[in-house]
Amino acid sequence: MSNEATGALNARSSGADAGNLGYLALGLTLLAYGLLSTGVLSGTAAGNSAHLAHILGGLTLFVAGLWQFRGGEGFTGTAFTSLGAFWATWSTASGAGKNAAGLFLLLWALLALTLTAAAWNAGLLGRAVYGLLTVSLVLSAIATFNTSGGLAKAAGWIAAASGLAAWYWATASLTNSAWGRDALPLK
Repeated sequence: MSNEATGALNARSSGADAGNLGYLALGLTLLAYGLLSTGVLSGTAAGNSAHLAHILGGLTLFVAGLWQFRGGEGFTGTAFTSLGAFWATWSTASGAGKNAAGLFLLLWALLALTLTAAAWNAGLLGRAVYGLLTVSLVLSAIATFNTSGGLAKAAGWIAAASGLAAWYWATASLTNSAWGRDALPLK
């Protein structure tokens, strides 16, 4: 396996690796965005997560990605910086029309599909994080084009599932590293 996929396969904890930070930021942002999109919390919508998406999803992911690039981790560097750019842009795009927003989501679904293919050898967690993100973005794009609240809620649940997978990935990696053994499975 190439060094490019190593970041996807081993979200390990070391002084030079920001993989866990990136997966925590991605997971928490997707969880917040997803759950707020579902309407589970009374009076909330996806727009309520804009500030969180900008700071945690945009800035933190982008910095974690740059850190990964510096450490030679091309996969997680690409994933985190590009997804950081996505969240930073999405959080400031509230005035975009439905066709522009739908196209934006659809184009980012292509990036998520690329990340899914690249992470395929990372095991079930890699496929879950990026595969569910791809499905969520496609459904969000279709919901945006058609102004479909039900489809947007389904996309929110799928985004939340992707966020849970990313959060678990980082939690398992951090726990295993801190305990010096495989306390939580990563594959």
